[in-house]
Amino acid sequence: MGARKRYFLLLFIDSIIVTFSVFLGYYILAPFFLQYTWPSLVITAVILLVSHHIYAYIFNLYHRAWEYASVRELISITQAVTASIVTTYILNFLLFQTTFTRLMLITWMMHLILIGGSRLSWRVMRKQIVGKNAKDSRHKKTLIVGAGKGGSMLIKQIMDTPAMEMNPIVAVDDDSAKQRMELAGRVKVEGTREDIQKLIEKYGIEKVVIAIPSLTKSELNEIHALANRDGVEVLTMPNIDDVMSGRVEVNALKKVEVEDLLGREPVELDSEGIEDQIRDKAVLVTGAGGSIGSELVRQISKFQPRQVILLGHGENSIYTILEEMSGMKSSVEYIPIIADVQDRERIFEVFEEYKPSIVYHAAAHKHVPLMEYNPKEAVKNNIIGTKNTAEAACEYKADKFVLISTDKAVNPPNVMGATKRVAEMVVQALDAETEDTTLVAVRFGNVLGSRGSVIPKFRKQIEAGGPITVTDERMTRYFMTIPEASRLVIQAGSLAKGGEVFVLDMGQPVKIVDLAKNMIRLSGYSEDEIEIQFNGIRQGEKLYEELLSEDEIYPEQVFEKIYIGKVKDMKKIDINNFITKCMNSKDIKQKLLLYVK
Repeated sequence: MGARKRYFLLLFIDSIIVTFSVFLGYYILAPFFLQYTWPSLVITAVILLVSHHIYAYIFNLYHRAWEYASVRELISITQAVTASIVTTYILNFLLFQTTFTRLMLITWMMHLILIGGSRLSWRVMRKQIVGKNAKDSRHKKTLIVGAGKGGSMLIKQIMDTPAMEMNPIVAVDDDSAKQRMELAGRVKVEGTREDIQKLIEKYGIEKVVIAIPSLTKSELNEIHALANRDGVEVLTMPNIDDVMSGRVEVNALKKVEVEDLLGREPVELDSEGIEDQIRDKAVLVTGAGGSIGSELVRQISKFQPRQVILLGHGENSIYTILEEMSGMKSSVEYIPIIADVQDRERIFEVFEEYKPSIVYHAAAHKHVPLMEYNPKEAVKNNIIGTKNTAEAACEYKADKFVLISTDKAVNPPNVMGATKRVAEMVVQALDAETEDTTLVAVRFGNVLGSRGSVIPKFRKQIEAGGPITVTDERMTRYFMTIPEASRLVIQAGSLAKGGEVFVLDMGQPVKIVDLAKNMIRLSGYSEDEIEIQFNGIRQGEKLYEELLSEDEIYPEQVFEKIYIGKVKDMKKIDINNFITKCMNSKDIKQKLLLYVK
Protein backbone atom coordinates (compact mmCIF):
# COMPACT_ATOMS: atom_id res chain seq x y z
CA MET A 1 0.00 0.00 0.00
CA GLY A 2 1.33 3.46 -0.93
CA ALA A 3 2.16 6.00 1.76
CA ARG A 4 -0.66 8.37 0.66
CA LYS A 5 -3.33 5.64 0.73
CA ARG A 6 -2.11 4.41 4.11
CA TYR A 7 -2.26 7.97 5.51
CA PHE A 8 -5.88 8.50 4.49
CA LEU A 9 -6.91 5.04 5.67
CA LEU A 10 -5.47 5.67 9.16
CA LEU A 11 -7.04 9.14 9.19
CA PHE A 12 -10.45 7.64 8.34
CA ILE A 13 -10.18 4.85 10.94
CA ASP A 14 -9.15 7.29 13.71
CA SER A 15 -11.96 9.71 12.80
CA ILE A 16 -14.58 6.99 13.19
CA ILE A 17 -13.07 5.75 16.48
CA VAL A 18 -12.75 9.24 17.98
CA THR A 19 -16.19 10.47 16.88
CA PHE A 20 -18.26 7.51 17.93
CA SER A 21 -16.39 6.71 21.15
CA VAL A 22 -17.97 9.79 22.76
CA PHE A 23 -21.47 8.55 21.92
CA LEU A 24 -20.65 4.97 22.87
CA GLY A 25 -19.28 6.18 26.19
CA TYR A 26 -22.41 8.23 26.77
CA TYR A 27 -24.73 5.26 26.25
CA ILE A 28 -22.62 3.11 28.56
CA LEU A 29 -22.98 5.79 31.24
CA ALA A 30 -26.47 7.09 30.22
CA PRO A 31 -28.14 6.40 33.59
CA PHE A 32 -25.75 8.85 35.20
CA PHE A 33 -25.70 11.51 32.44
CA LEU A 34 -29.33 12.09 31.41
CA GLN A 35 -28.69 15.85 31.69
CA TYR A 36 -25.98 15.63 28.98
CA THR A 37 -27.84 16.79 25.79
CA TRP A 38 -27.26 15.86 22.16
CA PRO A 39 -25.90 19.30 21.20
CA SER A 40 -23.33 19.02 24.00
CA LEU A 41 -22.33 15.54 22.84
CA VAL A 42 -21.90 16.69 19.23
CA ILE A 43 -19.79 19.70 20.28
CA THR A 44 -17.66 17.46 22.53
CA ALA A 45 -17.19 14.96 19.69
CA VAL A 46 -16.11 17.73 17.26
CA ILE A 47 -13.66 19.23 19.78
CA LEU A 48 -12.24 15.77 20.48
CA LEU A 49 -11.91 14.97 16.74
CA VAL A 50 -10.10 18.23 15.94
CA SER A 51 -7.78 18.02 18.97
CA HIS A 52 -7.01 14.35 18.24
CA HIS A 53 -5.88 15.09 14.68
CA ILE A 54 -3.77 18.02 15.89
CA TYR A 55 -1.98 15.83 18.44
CA ALA A 56 -1.78 12.90 16.00
CA TYR A 57 0.16 15.22 13.70
CA ILE A 58 2.38 16.43 16.57
CA PHE A 59 3.14 12.87 17.71
CA ASN A 60 3.43 11.58 14.11
CA LEU A 61 0.81 8.83 14.32
CA TYR A 62 0.15 8.72 10.57
CA HIS A 63 3.69 8.44 9.23
CA ARG A 64 5.03 5.48 11.15
CA ALA A 65 5.80 1.98 9.87
CA TRP A 66 3.12 0.28 11.99
CA GLU A 67 4.08 -3.13 10.64
CA TYR A 68 7.17 -2.76 12.87
CA ALA A 69 5.30 -1.19 15.82
CA SER A 70 6.82 -1.56 19.29
CA VAL A 71 6.41 -0.07 22.77
CA ARG A 72 7.71 3.29 21.50
CA GLU A 73 4.78 3.56 19.06
CA LEU A 74 2.26 2.66 21.80
CA ILE A 75 3.72 5.42 23.99
CA SER A 76 3.17 7.90 21.14
CA ILE A 77 -0.50 6.80 20.87
CA THR A 78 -0.92 7.22 24.65
CA GLN A 79 0.59 10.71 24.54
CA ALA A 80 -1.60 11.85 21.62
CA VAL A 81 -4.81 10.38 23.08
CA THR A 82 -4.16 11.78 26.55
CA ALA A 83 -3.35 15.25 25.20
CA SER A 84 -6.56 15.33 23.10
CA ILE A 85 -8.75 14.16 26.03
CA VAL A 86 -7.23 16.76 28.41
CA THR A 87 -7.73 19.51 25.79
CA THR A 88 -11.36 18.48 25.26
CA TYR A 89 -11.93 18.31 29.02
CA ILE A 90 -10.65 21.88 29.50
CA LEU A 91 -12.61 23.30 26.55
CA ASN A 92 -15.79 21.55 27.74
CA PHE A 93 -15.43 23.22 31.10
CA LEU A 94 -14.96 26.64 29.48
CA LEU A 95 -17.98 26.18 27.19
CA PHE A 96 -20.45 24.44 29.50
CA GLN A 97 -19.14 25.44 32.96
CA THR A 98 -19.30 21.79 33.90
CA THR A 99 -17.10 18.70 33.56
CA PHE A 100 -17.88 15.16 32.49
CA THR A 101 -15.00 13.34 34.13
CA ARG A 102 -16.33 9.80 33.87
CA LEU A 103 -17.30 10.23 30.22
CA MET A 104 -13.83 11.58 29.37
CA LEU A 105 -12.20 8.74 31.30
CA ILE A 106 -14.08 5.98 29.51
CA THR A 107 -13.54 7.75 26.17
CA TRP A 108 -9.79 7.88 26.89
CA MET A 109 -9.73 4.11 27.58
CA MET A 110 -11.69 3.33 24.40
CA HIS A 111 -9.31 5.49 22.33
CA LEU A 112 -6.29 3.63 23.69
CA ILE A 113 -7.88 0.22 23.10
CA LEU A 114 -9.34 0.92 19.65
CA ILE A 115 -6.58 3.12 18.15
CA GLY A 116 -3.82 0.97 19.65
CA GLY A 117 -5.66 -2.16 18.53
CA SER A 118 -5.98 -0.88 14.96
CA ARG A 119 -2.21 -0.35 14.76
CA LEU A 120 -1.38 -3.72 16.32
CA SER A 121 -3.83 -5.39 13.91
CA TRP A 122 -1.80 -3.86 11.09
CA ARG A 123 1.32 -5.53 12.48
CA VAL A 124 -0.43 -8.87 13.04
CA MET A 125 -1.71 -8.93 9.44
CA ARG A 126 1.77 -8.10 8.18
CA LYS A 127 3.23 -10.93 10.29
CA GLN A 128 0.70 -13.38 8.90
CA ILE A 129 1.61 -12.43 5.34
CA VAL A 130 5.37 -12.60 6.10
CA GLY A 131 4.88 -15.90 7.94
CA LYS A 132 3.29 -17.39 4.83
CA ASN A 133 6.11 -15.99 2.70
CA ALA A 134 8.69 -17.48 5.09
CA LYS A 135 7.29 -20.92 4.40
CA ASP A 136 7.94 -20.39 0.70
CA SER A 137 10.01 -23.30 -0.62
CA ARG A 138 12.66 -20.82 -1.77
CA HIS A 139 13.22 -19.66 1.81
CA LYS A 140 15.99 -21.68 3.39
CA LYS A 141 15.51 -23.27 6.80
CA THR A 142 17.77 -21.39 9.19
CA LEU A 143 19.26 -22.10 12.61
CA ILE A 144 20.22 -19.10 14.77
CA VAL A 145 23.21 -19.41 17.12
CA GLY A 146 22.67 -17.01 20.02
CA ALA A 147 19.41 -16.10 21.77
CA GLY A 148 20.44 -12.68 23.09
CA LYS A 149 19.63 -9.23 21.77
CA GLY A 150 21.39 -9.92 18.48
CA GLY A 151 19.49 -13.16 17.85
CA SER A 152 16.11 -11.57 18.64
CA MET A 153 16.78 -8.59 16.37
CA LEU A 154 17.95 -10.85 13.59
CA ILE A 155 14.85 -13.10 13.72
CA LYS A 156 12.54 -10.07 13.62
CA GLN A 157 14.47 -8.71 10.64
CA ILE A 158 14.25 -12.05 8.81
CA MET A 159 10.49 -12.20 9.50
CA ASP A 160 9.98 -8.66 8.21
CA THR A 161 12.24 -9.00 5.16
CA PRO A 162 11.09 -11.71 2.73
CA ALA A 163 13.92 -10.70 0.38
CA MET A 164 16.39 -12.35 2.79
CA GLU A 165 14.77 -15.69 1.72
CA MET A 166 15.34 -17.30 5.11
CA ASN A 167 12.95 -19.19 7.38
CA PRO A 168 14.14 -19.16 11.04
CA ILE A 169 13.28 -22.58 12.48
CA VAL A 170 15.25 -23.04 15.70
CA ALA A 171 17.89 -21.37 17.90
CA VAL A 172 20.65 -22.52 20.25
CA ASP A 173 22.33 -20.77 23.17
CA ASP A 174 24.78 -21.95 25.83
CA ASP A 175 22.90 -20.02 28.54
CA SER A 176 20.75 -22.54 30.45
CA ALA A 177 18.28 -19.77 31.42
CA LYS A 178 17.41 -19.26 27.74
CA GLN A 179 16.48 -22.90 27.04
CA ARG A 180 12.88 -23.39 25.80
CA MET A 181 12.48 -19.62 25.37
CA GLU A 182 10.72 -18.32 22.24
CA LEU A 183 12.39 -15.54 20.28
CA ALA A 184 10.13 -13.06 18.45
CA GLY A 185 7.17 -15.27 19.45
CA ARG A 186 8.18 -17.86 16.87
CA VAL A 187 11.61 -19.49 17.22
CA LYS A 188 12.29 -21.79 20.18
CA VAL A 189 15.71 -22.24 21.79
CA GLU A 190 16.30 -25.99 21.67
CA GLY A 191 19.79 -26.62 22.98
CA THR A 192 23.39 -25.42 23.11
CA ARG A 193 26.08 -25.20 20.45
CA GLU A 194 26.82 -28.89 21.08
CA ASP A 195 23.36 -29.66 19.63
CA ILE A 196 23.92 -27.82 16.35
CA GLN A 197 24.66 -30.93 14.31
CA LYS A 198 21.69 -32.82 15.74
CA LEU A 199 19.30 -29.91 15.03
CA ILE A 200 20.63 -29.52 11.48
CA GLU A 201 19.72 -33.13 10.80
CA LYS A 202 16.38 -32.96 12.67
CA TYR A 203 15.03 -29.89 10.84
CA GLY A 204 16.90 -30.14 7.53
CA ILE A 205 18.69 -26.85 8.20
CA GLU A 206 20.24 -25.20 5.12
CA LYS A 207 21.74 -22.08 6.75
CA VAL A 208 23.28 -21.30 10.12
CA VAL A 209 23.57 -17.67 11.26
CA ILE A 210 25.87 -16.85 14.16
CA ALA A 211 24.22 -13.99 16.08
CA ILE A 212 26.92 -13.58 18.74
CA PRO A 213 29.17 -10.77 17.43
CA SER A 214 31.40 -10.98 20.52
CA LEU A 215 32.58 -14.53 19.76
CA THR A 216 36.29 -15.22 20.03
CA LYS A 217 38.10 -16.66 17.01
CA SER A 218 38.41 -20.07 18.68
CA GLU A 219 34.66 -20.15 19.43
CA LEU A 220 33.87 -19.12 15.86
CA ASN A 221 36.10 -21.94 14.62
CA GLU A 222 34.35 -24.43 16.89
CA ILE A 223 30.83 -23.40 15.84
CA HIS A 224 31.81 -23.30 12.19
CA ALA A 225 33.26 -26.81 12.40
CA LEU A 226 30.01 -28.11 13.97
CA ALA A 227 27.73 -26.35 11.48
CA ASN A 228 29.66 -26.80 8.26
CA ARG A 229 30.11 -30.59 8.28
CA ASP A 230 27.35 -31.21 5.74
CA GLY A 231 28.04 -28.19 3.55
CA VAL A 232 25.56 -25.94 5.41
CA GLU A 233 26.21 -22.26 4.68
CA VAL A 234 27.44 -20.39 7.77
CA LEU A 235 26.88 -16.64 8.12
CA THR A 236 27.61 -14.08 10.83
CA MET A 237 25.65 -10.95 11.71
CA PRO A 238 27.35 -7.55 12.12
CA ASN A 239 28.48 -6.12 15.43
CA ILE A 240 25.45 -5.23 17.59
CA ASP A 241 26.91 -1.77 18.41
CA ASP A 242 27.12 -0.97 14.69
CA VAL A 243 23.50 -2.12 14.27
CA MET A 244 22.22 -0.07 17.23
CA SER A 245 24.08 3.04 16.03
CA GLY A 246 22.62 2.66 12.55
CA ARG A 247 25.98 2.24 10.81
CA VAL A 248 24.89 -1.13 9.37
CA GLU A 249 21.63 -3.04 8.97
CA VAL A 250 20.83 -6.19 10.96
CA ASN A 251 20.40 -8.06 7.70
CA ALA A 252 23.96 -7.22 6.53
CA LEU A 253 24.96 -10.85 7.02
CA LYS A 254 28.45 -11.95 6.05
CA LYS A 255 29.70 -15.34 4.99
CA VAL A 256 32.34 -16.80 7.27
CA GLU A 257 35.58 -16.49 5.33
CA VAL A 258 38.90 -18.22 5.79
CA GLU A 259 40.31 -14.92 7.13
CA ASP A 260 37.78 -15.10 9.98
CA LEU A 261 38.92 -18.61 10.91
CA LEU A 262 42.67 -18.00 10.62
CA GLY A 263 42.65 -14.54 12.18
CA ARG A 264 43.55 -14.29 15.85
CA GLU A 265 42.13 -12.34 18.77
CA PRO A 266 42.72 -8.60 18.27
CA VAL A 267 45.57 -6.97 20.15
CA GLU A 268 44.72 -4.00 22.36
CA LEU A 269 47.04 -1.26 21.13
CA ASP A 270 48.60 1.49 23.19
CA SER A 271 46.30 3.99 21.46
CA GLU A 272 47.33 6.93 23.62
CA GLY A 273 51.02 6.32 22.98
CA ILE A 274 50.46 6.00 19.23
CA GLU A 275 48.22 9.08 19.08
CA ASP A 276 50.81 11.16 20.95
CA GLN A 277 53.28 10.41 18.14
CA ILE A 278 50.91 10.74 15.15
CA ARG A 279 48.36 13.45 16.05
CA ASP A 280 48.80 16.67 14.02
CA LYS A 281 51.84 15.22 12.20
CA ALA A 282 52.50 14.75 8.49
CA VAL A 283 52.77 11.02 7.73
CA LEU A 284 54.08 9.56 4.47
CA VAL A 285 53.18 6.04 3.32
CA THR A 286 55.02 4.60 0.32
CA GLY A 287 53.22 1.88 -1.60
CA ALA A 288 50.03 3.50 -0.26
CA GLY A 289 47.85 1.83 -2.89
CA GLY A 290 48.94 -1.71 -1.99
CA SER A 291 47.28 -4.12 0.42
CA ILE A 292 49.46 -3.24 3.42
CA GLY A 293 50.01 0.40 2.45
CA SER A 294 46.30 1.18 2.04
CA GLU A 295 45.44 -0.49 5.36
CA LEU A 296 48.22 1.50 7.05
CA VAL A 297 46.57 4.65 5.71
CA ARG A 298 43.20 3.59 7.17
CA GLN A 299 44.68 2.74 10.57
CA ILE A 300 46.90 5.84 10.76
CA SER A 301 43.92 8.09 9.99
CA LYS A 302 42.24 6.99 13.25
CA PHE A 303 44.98 8.78 15.21
CA GLN A 304 44.27 12.21 13.69
CA PRO A 305 47.41 13.09 11.74
CA ARG A 306 47.41 16.52 10.14
CA GLN A 307 48.32 15.16 6.74
CA VAL A 308 48.77 11.77 5.07
CA ILE A 309 50.90 11.66 1.91
CA LEU A 310 49.84 8.73 -0.30
CA LEU A 311 52.88 7.87 -2.41
CA GLY A 312 52.75 5.13 -5.02
CA HIS A 313 53.86 4.19 -8.50
CA GLY A 314 50.46 3.06 -9.82
CA GLU A 315 47.94 5.85 -10.36
CA ASN A 316 44.86 3.60 -10.21
CA SER A 317 45.64 2.19 -6.77
CA ILE A 318 46.48 5.64 -5.37
CA TYR A 319 43.25 7.02 -6.84
CA THR A 320 41.27 4.19 -5.20
CA ILE A 321 42.63 4.77 -1.68
CA LEU A 322 42.34 8.57 -2.10
CA GLU A 323 38.66 8.24 -3.07
CA GLU A 324 38.00 5.94 -0.11
CA MET A 325 39.67 8.21 2.43
CA SER A 326 38.22 11.43 0.96
CA GLY A 327 34.76 9.97 1.53
CA MET A 328 35.41 9.70 5.28
CA LYS A 329 34.32 12.54 7.56
CA SER A 330 37.70 13.66 8.80
CA SER A 331 39.87 16.74 9.14
CA VAL A 332 42.88 14.81 7.78
CA GLU A 333 44.35 16.13 4.53
CA TYR A 334 45.21 13.41 1.98
CA ILE A 335 47.83 14.22 -0.65
CA PRO A 336 48.25 11.80 -3.61
CA ILE A 337 51.80 11.57 -4.97
CA ILE A 338 52.63 9.50 -8.05
CA ALA A 339 56.30 8.64 -7.72
CA ASP A 340 58.71 5.72 -7.97
CA VAL A 341 60.95 5.08 -4.95
CA GLN A 342 63.74 4.21 -7.40
CA ASP A 343 63.69 7.83 -8.60
CA ARG A 344 65.97 9.38 -5.98
CA GLU A 345 65.56 12.97 -7.20
CA ARG A 346 61.75 12.75 -7.15
CA ILE A 347 61.67 11.18 -3.68
CA PHE A 348 63.89 13.95 -2.29
CA GLU A 349 61.60 16.55 -3.91
CA VAL A 350 58.59 15.05 -2.09
CA PHE A 351 60.41 15.11 1.26
CA GLU A 352 61.59 18.68 0.69
CA GLU A 353 58.04 19.88 -0.05
CA TYR A 354 56.08 18.02 2.64
CA LYS A 355 58.72 17.24 5.31
CA PRO A 356 56.87 14.23 6.80
CA SER A 357 57.47 13.48 10.48
CA ILE A 358 56.79 9.74 10.16
CA VAL A 359 57.44 7.46 7.16
CA TYR A 360 56.05 3.96 6.62
CA HIS A 361 57.89 2.35 3.73
CA ALA A 362 55.64 -0.36 2.28
CA ALA A 363 56.64 -0.03 -1.40
CA ALA A 364 58.33 -3.24 -2.57
CA HIS A 365 58.40 -6.03 -5.12
CA LYS A 366 57.20 -9.04 -3.11
CA HIS A 367 56.44 -11.93 -5.48
CA VAL A 368 59.07 -14.62 -4.92
CA PRO A 369 58.94 -16.45 -8.30
CA LEU A 370 58.78 -13.20 -10.32
CA MET A 371 61.82 -11.76 -8.59
CA GLU A 372 63.78 -14.93 -9.38
CA TYR A 373 63.40 -13.94 -13.04
CA ASN A 374 64.00 -10.23 -12.39
CA PRO A 375 66.75 -9.93 -9.74
CA LYS A 376 67.98 -6.55 -10.99
CA GLU A 377 64.50 -5.02 -10.60
CA ALA A 378 64.23 -6.51 -7.11
CA VAL A 379 67.52 -4.85 -6.11
CA LYS A 380 66.50 -1.51 -7.65
CA ASN A 381 63.10 -1.42 -5.95
CA ASN A 382 63.61 -3.23 -2.65
CA ILE A 383 67.16 -2.12 -1.82
CA ILE A 384 67.84 1.09 -3.73
CA GLY A 385 64.22 2.27 -3.31
CA THR A 386 64.49 1.72 0.47
CA LYS A 387 67.89 3.47 0.54
CA ASN A 388 66.52 6.50 -1.35
CA THR A 389 63.49 6.85 0.91
CA ALA A 390 65.39 6.26 4.16
CA GLU A 391 68.15 8.72 3.21
CA ALA A 392 65.54 11.34 2.28
CA ALA A 393 63.91 10.79 5.69
CA CYS A 394 67.29 11.38 7.38
CA GLU A 395 68.13 14.39 5.19
CA TYR A 396 64.85 16.15 6.04
CA LYS A 397 64.90 15.06 9.69
CA ALA A 398 61.81 12.88 9.84
CA ASP A 399 61.22 11.63 13.38
CA LYS A 400 60.73 7.99 12.40
CA PHE A 401 61.19 5.71 9.43
CA VAL A 402 59.56 2.25 9.52
CA LEU A 403 60.46 -0.37 6.90
CA ILE A 404 57.87 -3.07 6.24
CA SER A 405 59.93 -6.27 5.98
CA THR A 406 59.12 -9.97 5.73
CA ASP A 407 59.83 -13.37 7.25
CA LYS A 408 61.39 -14.26 3.90
CA ALA A 409 64.38 -12.15 4.93
CA VAL A 410 65.39 -14.96 7.34
CA ASN A 411 67.99 -17.32 5.80
CA PRO A 412 66.71 -16.38 2.33
CA PRO A 413 67.15 -18.86 -0.53
CA ASN A 414 65.48 -16.43 -2.95
CA VAL A 415 66.06 -12.99 -4.46
CA MET A 416 63.04 -11.32 -2.86
CA GLY A 417 63.98 -12.41 0.67
CA ALA A 418 67.63 -11.48 0.15
CA THR A 419 66.78 -7.97 -1.08
CA LYS A 420 64.50 -7.40 1.93
CA ARG A 421 67.29 -8.53 4.28
CA VAL A 422 69.68 -6.05 2.65
CA ALA A 423 66.97 -3.37 2.98
CA GLU A 424 66.91 -4.12 6.73
CA MET A 425 70.71 -3.69 6.80
CA VAL A 426 70.36 -0.32 5.04
CA VAL A 427 67.91 0.87 7.68
CA GLN A 428 70.09 -0.31 10.57
CA ALA A 429 73.24 1.23 9.10
CA LEU A 430 71.55 4.60 8.53
CA ASP A 431 70.11 4.58 12.06
CA ALA A 432 73.60 4.08 13.51
CA GLU A 433 74.85 7.20 11.68
CA THR A 434 71.80 9.45 12.17
CA GLU A 435 70.82 11.30 15.34
CA ASP A 436 67.63 13.07 14.26
CA THR A 437 65.77 10.13 12.68
CA THR A 438 64.88 6.79 14.29
CA LEU A 439 64.92 4.00 11.68
CA VAL A 440 63.51 0.50 12.29
CA ALA A 441 62.20 -2.53 10.39
CA VAL A 442 59.13 -4.64 11.15
CA ARG A 443 59.14 -8.24 9.97
CA PHE A 444 56.08 -10.49 9.57
CA GLY A 445 54.82 -13.35 7.42
CA ASN A 446 52.12 -13.74 4.78
CA VAL A 447 49.14 -11.43 4.94
CA LEU A 448 45.70 -12.93 4.41
CA GLY A 449 44.03 -11.64 1.29
CA SER A 450 46.83 -9.36 0.09
CA ARG A 451 47.26 -8.99 -3.66
CA GLY A 452 48.92 -11.96 -5.26
CA SER A 453 48.69 -14.04 -2.10
CA VAL A 454 47.44 -17.61 -2.00
CA ILE A 455 43.88 -16.90 -0.80
CA PRO A 456 42.75 -14.73 -3.77
CA LYS A 457 44.42 -17.28 -6.06
CA PHE A 458 42.54 -20.20 -4.47
CA ARG A 459 39.26 -18.25 -4.68
CA LYS A 460 39.66 -17.78 -8.43
CA GLN A 461 40.50 -21.46 -8.90
CA ILE A 462 37.40 -22.51 -6.93
CA GLU A 463 35.18 -20.10 -8.93
CA ALA A 464 36.57 -21.68 -12.11
CA GLY A 465 35.60 -25.15 -10.83
CA GLY A 466 39.12 -26.19 -9.83
CA PRO A 467 41.59 -27.67 -9.56
CA ILE A 468 43.32 -25.87 -6.68
CA THR A 469 47.07 -25.99 -7.22
CA VAL A 470 49.32 -26.44 -4.17
CA THR A 471 53.09 -26.65 -4.52
CA ASP A 472 53.77 -29.30 -1.88
CA GLU A 473 51.66 -31.19 0.68
CA ARG A 474 54.19 -30.37 3.42
CA MET A 475 54.41 -26.63 2.76
CA THR A 476 53.50 -24.35 5.69
CA ARG A 477 53.22 -20.58 6.03
CA TYR A 478 52.55 -18.03 8.76
CA PHE A 479 49.44 -15.92 8.21
CA MET A 480 48.14 -12.65 9.63
CA THR A 481 45.17 -10.48 8.64
CA ILE A 482 45.91 -7.18 6.90
CA PRO A 483 44.38 -5.02 9.70
CA GLU A 484 46.27 -6.93 12.42
CA ALA A 485 49.58 -6.63 10.57
CA SER A 486 49.05 -2.91 9.96
CA ARG A 487 48.09 -2.18 13.57
CA LEU A 488 51.14 -4.03 14.89
CA VAL A 489 53.40 -2.17 12.43
CA ILE A 490 52.11 1.15 13.77
CA GLN A 491 52.51 -0.08 17.36
CA ALA A 492 56.07 -1.29 16.69
CA GLY A 493 56.90 2.07 15.13
CA SER A 494 55.74 3.87 18.26
CA LEU A 495 58.02 1.63 20.39
CA ALA A 496 61.10 2.24 18.21
CA LYS A 497 64.26 3.52 19.82
CA GLY A 498 66.46 3.01 16.77
CA GLY A 499 67.92 0.20 14.68
CA GLU A 500 65.59 -2.57 15.87
CA VAL A 501 64.20 -5.30 13.67
CA PHE A 502 60.81 -5.92 15.26
CA VAL A 503 59.35 -9.39 14.75
CA LEU A 504 55.60 -9.93 14.97
CA ASP A 505 54.31 -13.08 16.63
CA MET A 506 52.55 -14.86 13.78
CA GLY A 507 51.06 -17.66 15.87
CA GLN A 508 51.19 -21.20 14.53
CA PRO A 509 52.14 -21.94 10.90
CA VAL A 510 49.32 -23.22 8.68
CA LYS A 511 49.65 -26.05 6.15
CA ILE A 512 48.75 -24.69 2.72
CA VAL A 513 46.89 -27.88 1.82
CA ASP A 514 44.70 -27.47 4.94
CA LEU A 515 44.01 -23.89 3.91
CA ALA A 516 42.91 -25.14 0.47
CA LYS A 517 40.58 -27.73 2.04
CA ASN A 518 39.05 -25.08 4.32
CA MET A 519 38.39 -22.78 1.38
CA ILE A 520 36.74 -25.56 -0.60
CA ARG A 521 34.42 -26.30 2.31
CA LEU A 522 33.67 -22.61 2.95
CA SER A 523 32.70 -22.23 -0.70
CA GLY A 524 30.08 -24.94 -0.32
CA TYR A 525 31.93 -27.68 -2.18
CA SER A 526 33.50 -30.98 -1.25
CA GLU A 527 36.98 -32.23 -2.12
CA ASP A 528 35.33 -34.64 -4.56
CA GLU A 529 33.98 -31.63 -6.48
CA ILE A 530 37.10 -29.41 -6.34
CA GLU A 531 40.34 -31.32 -6.87
CA ILE A 532 43.64 -30.40 -5.18
CA GLN A 533 46.72 -30.84 -7.38
CA PHE A 534 50.36 -30.75 -6.22
CA ASN A 535 52.68 -29.21 -8.81
CA GLY A 536 56.02 -29.00 -6.98
CA ILE A 537 57.98 -26.25 -5.23
CA ARG A 538 58.75 -23.26 -7.43
CA GLN A 539 62.17 -21.71 -7.84
CA GLY A 540 63.29 -19.84 -4.73
CA GLU A 541 60.51 -21.18 -2.44
CA LYS A 542 61.01 -22.84 0.94
CA LEU A 543 58.83 -25.57 2.45
CA TYR A 544 58.47 -23.49 5.60
CA GLU A 545 59.19 -19.91 6.63
CA GLU A 546 61.06 -18.66 9.71
CA LEU A 547 60.55 -15.38 11.51
CA LEU A 548 63.75 -15.85 13.54
CA SER A 549 65.45 -18.88 15.03
CA GLU A 550 65.42 -19.38 18.81
CA ASP A 551 68.85 -17.80 19.33
CA GLU A 552 68.00 -14.74 17.18
CA ILE A 553 65.13 -13.37 19.26
CA TYR A 554 65.01 -11.76 22.67
CA PRO A 555 62.70 -13.91 24.84
CA GLU A 556 60.70 -11.00 26.27
CA GLN A 557 57.94 -9.34 24.28
CA VAL A 558 58.31 -5.55 24.09
CA PHE A 559 54.55 -5.43 23.52
CA GLU A 560 51.87 -8.08 23.06
CA LYS A 561 52.88 -10.16 19.97
CA ILE A 562 55.94 -7.95 19.27
CA TYR A 563 59.53 -9.10 19.79
CA ILE A 564 62.93 -7.62 18.92
CA GLY A 565 65.29 -9.72 16.82
CA LYS A 566 69.03 -10.03 17.27
CA VAL A 567 70.40 -9.33 13.81
CA LYS A 568 73.88 -8.57 12.53
CA ASP A 569 74.64 -4.86 12.01
CA MET A 570 76.45 -3.65 8.90
CA LYS A 571 78.26 -0.39 8.13
CA LYS A 572 76.76 2.02 5.60
CA ILE A 573 79.94 2.18 3.49
CA ASP A 574 80.09 -1.62 3.19
CA ILE A 575 76.43 -1.83 2.11
CA ASN A 576 76.89 0.95 -0.47
CA ASN A 577 79.92 -0.88 -1.92
CA PHE A 578 77.94 -4.12 -2.06
CA ILE A 579 74.99 -2.46 -3.87
CA THR A 580 77.36 -1.02 -6.51
CA LYS A 581 79.06 -4.40 -7.06
CA CYS A 582 75.74 -6.23 -7.09
CA MET A 583 74.21 -3.98 -9.79
CA ASN A 584 77.33 -4.49 -11.95
CA SER A 585 77.44 -8.26 -11.42
CA LYS A 586 76.43 -10.76 -14.09
CA ASP A 587 74.98 -13.05 -11.41
CA ILE A 588 73.02 -10.76 -9.09
CA LYS A 589 71.20 -13.63 -7.37
CA GLN A 590 74.40 -15.44 -6.33
CA LYS A 591 75.92 -12.16 -5.12
CA LEU A 592 72.85 -11.43 -3.01
CA LEU A 593 72.56 -14.86 -1.42
CA LEU A 594 76.26 -14.97 -0.51
CA TYR A 595 76.08 -11.51 1.06
CA VAL A 596 73.15 -12.20 3.39
CA LYS A 597 74.47 -15.55 4.72
